[in-house]
Amino acid sequence: MYPVPARNALSRRAMLRATLLGAMATTGCSAVGAGLLDADPDRDTIAYWNLFGGGDGVRMQDMEDGYREANPGIDLQAVTLAWGNPYYTKLALSTVGGRPPDVAVSHLTRMKTLAAGNLLQELKPEDLERHGMTAERFNSRAWDAGLVDGKIYAIPIDTHPFVLFYNTKICDEAGLLDGSGNLKPIKGPDGFEDALTKAKAVTGKYGATHGINSDTASPWRLFQTLYAQLGGEILAEDGTRIVLDDARATQVLDYLRALTVEKDLMPGSIDYQGAIALFASGAAGFHLNGEWEISTFQTAKMPFSMTLVPNVFGGDYAIQADSHTLVLPVRPDDDRARLDMSLGFVRSMLDQSLTWAEGGHVPAWQPFATSGAYKELTPQSNYRAAADAAVYDPPGWYSGSGSNFENVMGAAVGAVEAGDFTPAAAIAQIRSKLSELAATAPPV
Repeated sequence: MYPVPARNALSRRAMLRATLLGAMATTGCSAVGAGLLDADPDRDTIAYWNLFGGGDGVRMQDMEDGYREANPGIDLQAVTLAWGNPYYTKLALSTVGGRPPDVAVSHLTRMKTLAAGNLLQELKPEDLERHGMTAERFNSRAWDAGLVDGKIYAIPIDTHPFVLFYNTKICDEAGLLDGSGNLKPIKGPDGFEDALTKAKAVTGKYGATHGINSDTASPWRLFQTLYAQLGGEILAEDGTRIVLDDARATQVLDYLRALTVEKDLMPGSIDYQGAIALFASGAAGFHLNGEWEISTFQTAKMPFSMTLVPNVFGGDYAIQADSHTLVLPVRPDDDRARLDMSLGFVRSMLDQSLTWAEGGHVPAWQPFATSGAYKELTPQSNYRAAADAAVYDPPGWYSGSGSNFENVMGAAVGAVEAGDFTPAAAIAQIRSKLSELAATAPPV
């Protein structure tokens, strides 16, 4: 691991190292780009960086305004950066250069790479306790998944799982709803196929949709959900060893290929926005995606609800997910007053979990997650159990949300769903490409 350079200047090595740290993601949510801060913020100023666009961006701005209203003596400078390479590279460069934001957003699956590069402050339990943030007040799955060698580097604000959207009007006509208007339980591969078949009979087009073309994330999320339900793992020993189970992977890929190529229950050639549009127009009864798209379908004013992706392959329930976390980048000074101001901002975000949950994310903050107010928030609370069954991307320097790992996996799975690859060919490509990454030394 490279030593952390002096933070009063960016050496050539420091810039290269920071660039490599941030260059592990290539796709993601859209956001408005912005540059690095021009100067260190004053003591009464908090600099906050995030990567939220769309409905998430609007809600985050509301939460920022809530903090400003409650803290009129503090100038909150909030900057929204483009997701992926621009965001994580700028965050790494600003930290190595000694001018980081006070607080920043990081996906849980990307945070560990930043921590491994010595770019994040360790958060001591006694400091967090001063602000009422103790381990038992967070979802245990998200909290434990974010620990690095037992140390705290990030505060989870949510779990964002892969979920099943369903058109309530179509599903009602297909006889798939119970007396309360909720989707009847779907069990097993035959049960899911049957539900899609009945929905297709109503729509005349498709049973379900999810993005495939130019969208590696959605095929990966669906594959990982079903593969994890079989108990399968892909990487071990921090990504240095490939442990893909060919039999389990083939079972999942055969099933997905049957739904698209053989039975035409899902389109095998459609991009992210096209899959959303088909569902919103009533051409499909179901849509598989991240829960954040709730705002899209609310805006479309269509009859829909949301629930857990079915436990298609049985065993312990599992669902692909990630978490947004708040981190404090390493600073060139050791200022307790600034630390407390930053942690106070983090606590304010947690106290506004209702606003964040309205956008679909499952809150990690248990005082709200266990409240009646959240349980009454529907359909958002319908899939809250996903937080306890979340399967995060496996550790590895090339893994995490929007990473090379996800791109390799999603491209191969999508090719099977499109009919371009057999499952055997997809597995061979996955093994070849992941083996190259696993054999490559980490950039830090």
